[in-house]
Amino acid sequence: MAQAPLHDRVDAAFAGNGPLASAFDGYEPRPGQQQLASEVARTLTSGGTLVAEAGTGTGKTLAYLVPAVLAGRRVLISTGTRTLQDQIFYKDLPALANALGREIHAAYMKGRTNYLCLHRFASVKAVEDSLSDEERAWLSRISEWAEATETGDRAEIEDLPDDLPFWNDLTSTSEQCLGRECPQFLDCFITRMRDRAVAADVVIVNHHLLCADASVRQGNYGSVVPDCELAIIDEAHQLEDVVTHYFGVSLSTYRFDEFVRDAERALAVLDPDQSRDQFTLLASPVRVAAGVADEARILFDLARRELRRQTAGSDRIIITAEIQRRLYEAGRSLAGALDRVKTTLRSQPEIPDEVLGIVTRAMGLRDDLDVILGDEDPKFVRFIEGRGRGVFLRAAPIDVADIVRDTVLGGRAATILTSATLAVESSFDYVLGRLGVPDARTIRLPSEFDFRTQSVLFLPTELPDPRSPDFNRAAAWVIGELLDRTRGRAFVLFTSYGAMREVHERLARRTAWPLLVQGTAPRTALLRDFRATPNAVLLATSSFWQGVDVAGEALSCVIIDRLPFASPADPLVAARIAAIHARGGHAFNEYQVPLATLTLLQGLGRLIRTRADRGVLAVLDPRLTRMSYGRRFLASLPPSPMTDDLAVVEKFFAT
Repeated sequence: MAQAPLHDRVDAAFAGNGPLASAFDGYEPRPGQQQLASEVARTLTSGGTLVAEAGTGTGKTLAYLVPAVLAGRRVLISTGTRTLQDQIFYKDLPALANALGREIHAAYMKGRTNYLCLHRFASVKAVEDSLSDEERAWLSRISEWAEATETGDRAEIEDLPDDLPFWNDLTSTSEQCLGRECPQFLDCFITRMRDRAVAADVVIVNHHLLCADASVRQGNYGSVVPDCELAIIDEAHQLEDVVTHYFGVSLSTYRFDEFVRDAERALAVLDPDQSRDQFTLLASPVRVAAGVADEARILFDLARRELRRQTAGSDRIIITAEIQRRLYEAGRSLAGALDRVKTTLRSQPEIPDEVLGIVTRAMGLRDDLDVILGDEDPKFVRFIEGRGRGVFLRAAPIDVADIVRDTVLGGRAATILTSATLAVESSFDYVLGRLGVPDARTIRLPSEFDFRTQSVLFLPTELPDPRSPDFNRAAAWVIGELLDRTRGRAFVLFTSYGAMREVHERLARRTAWPLLVQGTAPRTALLRDFRATPNAVLLATSSFWQGVDVAGEALSCVIIDRLPFASPADPLVAARIAAIHARGGHAFNEYQVPLATLTLLQGLGRLIRTRADRGVLAVLDPRLTRMSYGRRFLASLPPSPMTDDLAVVEKFFAT
């Protein structure tokens, strides 16, 4: 008997008397969820691209998982966060398998550095005596785990710190991986992960792995993610930023330190007597590796000097023609040092695979150096970035629409792009253009939550202009008043660290509510403490604007200090603005306002996560009501009742 069309089977699954209703306690048919599931099913069947905005409470994850499972072909699902990956693999798919009464073969894929590299692990064990006491202790702990693990995933080691430097010696990036030449290739955890994915019906990745894999498919290191004709990209609003990162070029102090460390370790396998016979002292393998370290240090010291000279509170500067001239000689010397790695090592009569890998990496560094300090490519913006103790030289693509369309999404029979925030003023034009899919079908499903009764939008009108030096002082006073009425229980989200620090200093003098501040503890620890601390207030910047869920009364207020316009002083933003102006467009209307609108919606979206949640959304930026473009933001916000009266906020919590 012929099987019913996919969209009919999906509709039946979501029916009021269907398998989902029978398996899930409290299941209620949601019109938006059913409509999204049906549209996903039709796209997976007929092909093409669907862009779907599904407001909070729609249940979009289940809406795309059901057709994905029933499609009968391997489906790739990419998420913006590891948290959602975990939810899909460990919670949603097992529950769905139980509801549908069928086995679901799923594979969970993470980036390479999450997995133990057996080859590098063996190399470190071979020099165990040279390790520090702390490193030997970790090696013993990891060795015990390595004997039992089936996946090699570091997440299985519960007490392993996220930032443990020693782990970097036991894992491998795509640059460090020897691929099929590795003696451990067949037993490799990456190989096993890919084999599981090839045999799976549903392959779950995140955007970082999706884009990293797409960027190396034409390179020397090979892909990990298997080919999938069908793809579902959740949290698609993040895709442009991730593609920009992985399809650019980046040289850093960390990358060169890692190269030199690996080179010295690999060169240790060369026979010392042979080295003395084959090389002069000046051209010895050890000397050429040290030469790279010396020249890289000179270049990055100059780059750090440029940052100190040019910036006023910014951690990024464009590499102008003048800066390029000042870096040129140091760059040429570093290129020469990398060339000597190639000529010196290839003159060996027999080259081990690991040493060949060092040669390949040296040439990759040389090529990237040419991109950053060579002739200017108008498709890229080149800049210097400081991050902590590290310095980065970067070249980023100005427009990634073609890359997304042709490389990340290209070649698939069907693709679904979805998120809770994709439309601006009810239009998809912005996101369709940025992602290179202007002809995609679109659907917009409103939130299932009742913002008119669950929330209030507080927009104070008497604050000074956000560009005024008095703004932070005035904002701190309003925030304090709001916190008194909400009894803490708030996220206060800032567009800059400077504003966050100043407001925190003022709040700490006037409020008794527990204040948690980004930068004082890891992100996961801050969220854990926020949930566990009654009446807590979290002050944070951009990394907390999305991907954070705190349901219930613990979070009853989200306050945003300023409209989140991307800084036009940022090199990438400046380059994108210039590109729009060059083609005769209006960058503020076409790019800056839509981007800020979607960012604002993400920040405000932290508040209402369930039908039981209630709270206040507050945006302190008076430009929302004073400037003509403020109406564009307001047109995209949830339909919450608006007020500028603190008494209304107080009354809301009293009812």
